Amino acid sequence: MTQALEIRNLTAHYGTTKVLDDLSLSVGAGELVSLLGASGCGKTTTLRLVAGFLTPTNGTITLGGRDLTKLPAHKRDIGLVFQNYALFPHLSVMDNVAFGLKQRGLPAADRAARAGKMLERVGLSALADRLPGALSGGQKQRVALARALVIEPPLLMFDEPLSNLDAKLRIDMRVEIRQLQRANGTTSVYVTHDQEEAFSISDRVAIMHQGRIMQLDTPETLYQKPANAFVARFVGFENLIPMEVVRRNGDSVTARAPGGVELDFSAKRFPAIPEKFVLGTRPDGLTVTADPGAKGIPATLGLRTYLGRAYQYQCETEAGTLVANGSLAAPLAAGEKARLEPVPEQCCVLAVE
Repeated sequence: MTQALEIRNLTAHYGTTKVLDDLSLSVGAGELVSLLGASGCGKTTTLRLVAGFLTPTNGTITLGGRDLTKLPAHKRDIGLVFQNYALFPHLSVMDNVAFGLKQRGLPAADRAARAGKMLERVGLSALADRLPGALSGGQKQRVALARALVIEPPLLMFDEPLSNLDAKLRIDMRVEIRQLQRANGTTSVYVTHDQEEAFSISDRVAIMHQGRIMQLDTPETLYQKPANAFVARFVGFENLIPMEVVRRNGDSVTARAPGGVELDFSAKRFPAIPEKFVLGTRPDGLTVTADPGAKGIPATLGLRTYLGRAYQYQCETEAGTLVANGSLAAPLAAGEKARLEPVPEQCCVLAVE
């Protein structure tokens, strides 16, 4: 894949506080990569550095082989879509969309033709003469998207663009953004704190923490095979159970959990299991059973919660408090003894940190 955006060893400070720590990222031509993480992780700082609103302490930023690191923002030719829309309230929808073209010196007829075509693509042709104050939130975001796309930028960046919209409109808009991005083939970087949004819209997702990328992968890989405990917790692996291998027998590996219980793992499903590892599971990766003969982790059940598809239990074990799901057909009560059986398809093996 041809690399359109290259960030290399980027470090940035706010005063004496380091907010980006030697960050490197490559985004392929036509690819949409999301920066995902909690507030303060460095994702918006990365966007601002690429856009030219901030200056890095160290590192380089290139776009299509062109070094942007020291260029002022207005010379970088990057399309930006913000969460607050940033529309000009005194300009019509048409004039807002055409604004960037006017700044680039295009003749009025060309501006009108290109802006009109883009409004048609985002379904706003009928509102071309309206002022932003007469638009809904979703319509304003479409105008902002059209304005960013109409200049045909080599890079389009989104900063939490759907945060101000209600839940249903957010889902509709992320579909529209993805369709337009793919149709235009525009290389894009998308900043969000919403995991579902990032996973649904992206080719790859970079999960960030304390100014670093903890894992950059496809949504499917992140969800099923997190690279470390931080990413595992981030994508919903609530249970992290320390394990130690006690024997290996062909395609089977037997490991001991806290409390002495031994569990068998398929070496084909979990290749290269180290001598000590952490078993990560989501609540549906542990099945609660009252069968005393079951081969699982002994537990004392605590709070039971009804989820519709299953009961969920807080379980006290030698490995600490674990969260596991049980059958609706056989609800168990707090204080009962049970076993927690791992579901291999819902587990991951992590290195000990």
